Amino acid sequence: MTLALLIAVPALLGVVAFRVESVKIDLGLLLSGAAFHLACTAALWLWPGAEEAGFLLQLDFPGLLFLSITSALFAAASLYTVPYLLHGTHDAQAGPHRFVPCLLWFLSAMTLVCTTQHLGVMWAAVEATTLASAPLVYFYRRRAALEATWKYLLICSVGIALALLGVLFLGIAGSATGSSELTLESLLRSAPQMPRPWLKAAFVLAVVGYGTKMGLAPLHTWLPDTHSQAPSPVSALLSGALLNCAFLAILRFHQVCLASGDADFARTLMLVLGFTSIAVACAFMIRQRDYKRLFAYSSIENMGVVAVGVGLGGAATYGAMLHAVNHSVCKAGLFFLAGNVLREFGTTNAGEVKGVLRRLPVTGALMLALFLAIGGAPPFGPFLSELMIFQSAIGGSAPWLGVAFAALLALAFLGMAGVLLPMLQGVPAEARRAAERPLAVGAPLALAAVALLLGVHVPPFLSELLGRAAGMLGG
Repeated sequence: MTLALLIAVPALLGVVAFRVESVKIDLGLLLSGAAFHLACTAALWLWPGAEEAGFLLQLDFPGLLFLSITSALFAAASLYTVPYLLHGTHDAQAGPHRFVPCLLWFLSAMTLVCTTQHLGVMWAAVEATTLASAPLVYFYRRRAALEATWKYLLICSVGIALALLGVLFLGIAGSATGSSELTLESLLRSAPQMPRPWLKAAFVLAVVGYGTKMGLAPLHTWLPDTHSQAPSPVSALLSGALLNCAFLAILRFHQVCLASGDADFARTLMLVLGFTSIAVACAFMIRQRDYKRLFAYSSIENMGVVAVGVGLGGAATYGAMLHAVNHSVCKAGLFFLAGNVLREFGTTNAGEVKGVLRRLPVTGALMLALFLAIGGAPPFGPFLSELMIFQSAIGGSAPWLGVAFAALLALAFLGMAGVLLPMLQGVPAEARRAAERPLAVGAPLALAAVALLLGVHVPPFLSELLGRAAGMLGG
């Protein structure tokens, strides 16, 4: 019942918000939906028996991990949305009263991805996240936003079509063993008897298809355009929560390959796409002029890091799960701060932004801290998770993978530093110190504190969940 409410309540609140013309009432509904979702998710932690097993809805450890990330980030994004809509730079034509319903439907779709183990339903839920978030990308109704939305829909539709073929191929492989169900439990049980050509083809199609939504190269090109045009709270959710949902869909197919004995095949493909994504992102991060696009390419890089961790297996799988948490926390905070900078300076061109630390001291300090965090500097969380993956690579059968991994991460760090440090330093065109609204800096401040905590000490309850999730994924 808890899982059904997690999906239904935000969807129903979205319907109510759609019928309301008052932005303040919409924001009240948004905050209520976020609080309800966070409370129900916390209940799943406190009372594990609440997640009753069902045919369509069932929650395991990987699902609970990504559901928790989604719920926490949505709560932070909801708080940030209040000053964004009430005091933002949008005009009346942007339609802020349509913003909240789509956000709530977006939450409902992402929740369904995390709470279902039926691969057909999961495919439909991933597609629903696209449909719910596309109007949010077009919020400002500019020509560039329309182009980004069209690109988002077109490329993700190609990817989701490939993923559907993967689901169908996996269904054919399962039916060859006498099982016609697409539930994860049934597929894992019949995996050792599945015909290998159908199973391997299904995994390739799923990784490429869902990898499009996850931001893995080569079908990653929608992500920079979408993030550069979407409102900041939407970019935070796209990068911090949506990419994880696509990653979870890939992990479901990965679990089937592990159960069938094809772990080496699955991990090799994840390694190839992971390293390719990191390398492609690094190439575009160097001398990047748009700081929101810079953060988007950083997301592609970090999704590559997660893929490499799963591909290495063993302890690196735990590192990949931890890095998914770290990336979500840091990147959501950076996109919130990018919204503050954009509101004050009126541009996403990094060359036109100077002296953020002087003009927006709290925003500038938090941006510097989160840049160091996402760049893998100690004592923040991403340093710990990337160190785990690096150690597994160095200690494995191919140590050169560890060397390549460290070199690419260093290149990404230098690329981000070359863009962000000149923005933070220098003298702004206007000497005045801008007012910073509490909610606009409070959400990223809380996320920065979590990033620091995860680098110093991973709480036992989270460490246990990460370990159990990694154990289900071959770690």
